[in-house]
Amino acid sequence: MSEFVEGFDALAAVGPAVTVFGSARTKPDSEWYRLARELGRLLGKQGYAVITGGGPGIMEAANRGCQDGGGLSVGCNIELPMEQGLNKYVDLGVEFRYFFARKTMFVKYADAFVIFPGGYGTLDELFEALTLIQTKKIQHFPVVLVGRSYWEPLLEWVRGTLLKEATINPEDVDLLRITDDPAEVCEIVNAYVTERRAAAAATAPDTHAVIDTGIRDVDSLEHAES
Repeated sequence: MSEFVEGFDALAAVGPAVTVFGSARTKPDSEWYRLARELGRLLGKQGYAVITGGGPGIMEAANRGCQDGGGLSVGCNIELPMEQGLNKYVDLGVEFRYFFARKTMFVKYADAFVIFPGGYGTLDELFEALTLIQTKKIQHFPVVLVGRSYWEPLLEWVRGTLLKEATINPEDVDLLRITDDPAEVCEIVNAYVTERRAAAAATAPDTHAVIDTGIRDVDSLEHAES
């Protein structure tokens, strides 16, 4: 419970944000690292915070790029025996012991998920996001895969096996977008955020303040009982 409270308090004022996932093992001389840093820079420049797991590899690259672009760089780090702590490019860092609390922060404060090449942890985060969207537990925000050469075999399996065996619906495949271009990722995110703002503005005339909540003052209740 304390991790939820700490996370909510720390991230409450982050504003529009994009969560970026990817391997902690990616080296700084990798093309994936370069693309993640460029994406972070573009997002930061456009006013988005970038949220990552706070570790090395792709996470470091996205945080680093966000700082390059003048954005807020956020890291939600997890205590693991085989990996180090927060990377040095994190402006706002939160430490977690439990994966489930950390994952809540990734989802709650993000307007989009961007998935770079990664291992089991990255796949876990990818499919959890898809499951939450598919079951309508969260809003249908963009889930963008970066790296066609890495992700296309997975998409082929999704289409050729899951869809063929009818374990998912055809529209479930469309929950995923794929690109090699950080600028295209930003276009996808901006289109979604703009649509959300327009939808919020459209509902404003029909939104009215609740005058009487029916909640009575605790002190007056105690006085009445005494």
